[in-house]
Amino acid sequence: MGLKSFIIPAVDIKDGKAVRLFKGDPNAVTIYGDDPVSVAKQWEGKGAKHLHIVDLDGAFEGKPKNYKIVEKIVASVSIPVEFGGGLRSFEAAKTMIDIGVARIVIGSLAYTNKDEFMKIIDAFPNKVVVGIDAKDGKVAIKGWLEKTQYTPLEFAQQYDQLNIWGFLYTDVNRDGAMVGPNIEGTKKLAENLKHPVIASGGVGSIEDVQKLYQLKKYGVYSVVVGKALYEGKIKLEELED
Repeated sequence: MGLKSFIIPAVDIKDGKAVRLFKGDPNAVTIYGDDPVSVAKQWEGKGAKHLHIVDLDGAFEGKPKNYKIVEKIVASVSIPVEFGGGLRSFEAAKTMIDIGVARIVIGSLAYTNKDEFMKIIDAFPNKVVVGIDAKDGKVAIKGWLEKTQYTPLEFAQQYDQLNIWGFLYTDVNRDGAMVGPNIEGTKKLAENLKHPVIASGGVGSIEDVQKLYQLKKYGVYSVVVGKALYEGKIKLEELED
């Protein structure tokens, strides 16, 4: 697996458009496209092997709001799509699996309603990615608005023995800021968990990707990249598979 396969482009949807937030702030929005479906197809055309779709409206409102757009994306591309944003009930999770999403990312529900979360894991083995959004060293939930008392590792270890796909670790303070990923935090998680970890947040250059790629031996599976791709800091089509 080369660097191209290691990168998962992010398509964040807000108000029906492809956007990026700065440090998780819903008021700090940059619009990168009016049609998230064509944006998704563009990344596939440049060689992406996976896509990471986030329903930002869903994350803030607690239930998926851009369902139709995600359904169109899944139907329009031939690569696997992982989806997160507002999956806080069994029904919401089932809806996304039913439209063909390969993996679902769930964070808040794992904290607020473990029974419901376990029901989803039991129903969809190996398809759930536990979303770990960290803010100042603690796990944040509900669209990053509420901080819990858990460190990322404490939170992850509760689910590491279950039949999940793995974990998605995002340092919210770095997300969309292109200041470099949290290498130390990502490594600490990956080397202490048996499931794979997807890194996210802060990637601003191909050097950042290479640093994370070096952590593959510890269990870092891939990295979600948004702004650096949209702004041409990383050119997917120039990388090797």
